[in-house]
Amino acid sequence: MRHSLGPLVRCRTIGVLALAVAAMWAPGSSPAAAPAPEADSLTFAQRYRAHQHGGIVRAANASISCVQITAPSCSDVRAGGRGVNGDFDMFYIDVDRDPNTYNSSRAEVRLPAGSRVSYARLYWGGNLHVGEQKPPEDNEKVLISEPGGEYKTLLADTVVGHRVADGVDAFQASADVTQLVREGGSGLYTVAQVNVAMGKSAAGAWGGWTLVVAYENSAEPLRHLALWDGFTSLKSGSGQEIRLQDVGFAAGAGGRAGLVAYNGDRGTTGDSLTLTTGSSSTALSDSANPQDDVLNSTISEPGAAAARVPEYANTLGYDSDVFDLGSGLQNAGDQLTFRLRSQQDSAWAGVLFVAVDAQR
Repeated sequence: MRHSLGPLVRCRTIGVLALAVAAMWAPGSSPAAAPAPEADSLTFAQRYRAHQHGGIVRAANASISCVQITAPSCSDVRAGGRGVNGDFDMFYIDVDRDPNTYNSSRAEVRLPAGSRVSYARLYWGGNLHVGEQKPPEDNEKVLISEPGGEYKTLLADTVVGHRVADGVDAFQASADVTQLVREGGSGLYTVAQVNVAMGKSAAGAWGGWTLVVAYENSAEPLRHLALWDGFTSLKSGSGQEIRLQDVGFAAGAGGRAGLVAYNGDRGTTGDSLTLTTGSSSTALSDSANPQDDVLNSTISEPGAAAARVPEYANTLGYDSDVFDLGSGLQNAGDQLTFRLRSQQDSAWAGVLFVAVDAQR
């Protein structure tokens, strides 16, 4: 496994305000272990790969949104109107009615009947510096509950990506939750205590979580499944390229790809996700994600969307999108290359996954 914990040195020390956070962790035991190692950039690496009958689903939601009381246009933005996080005073989403948590949101894992979870990983991240400064020591932990279950404290089991630059204190952490999701099955998962800051600043507040689940199901096609993660800045036109080799797909194969990215602003164009197969390149897009604005603060997927609570159409800086690869696989091949690029947004790439029908 890439980016695993080990004798790594923190890349920087960050000055923070001391906050009393002990009460926030009452639903789960607050771990006494040393914080996970951090790095200000993590090269994308393959986290999981399988060749099996089945696919990949994901659940995702934001952890912070605009404040309705102080922003009359907030309701329009939540409904999908144009707006960016830097325009609003931002406050935590908190749906669980638990006084011991300060943020929480829910989203549905929707597994086809007869499926068995083969791998599941939770990713969470956000901006620690807005109107307040959150302590980076809390980057590595969140609370999670399966459908009908109680909160459990989850610790990052890999190096945490954490970078301070251009007025933003950004991070992404993750942990293996295969057993939890295997036992919990389909339904609404709740994630709380994502370490994001509230308030207002030019950089804006943003944050959220995504649960990626690979599954086996004998009733589904044989597919190539792959998951990568990292933490890289996409500022000033830089891009992240990810290549999947030895996939062996037929012409007209079906497939989907998903991405997680941070701080993409709706209406700021110049960001794209391109799929290349052989000599053919396709800019991925759909009704929720224009070709030149895929980092547009959306949580989207083809077909009927999985449930979310709340279900804001504009997440104000958090993207977790699944694309149908469609015409991008019209020609047969054995290699896929994805390139995520941003020319204007000061965004971060965190996750990419793909499920493609295998050639029989």
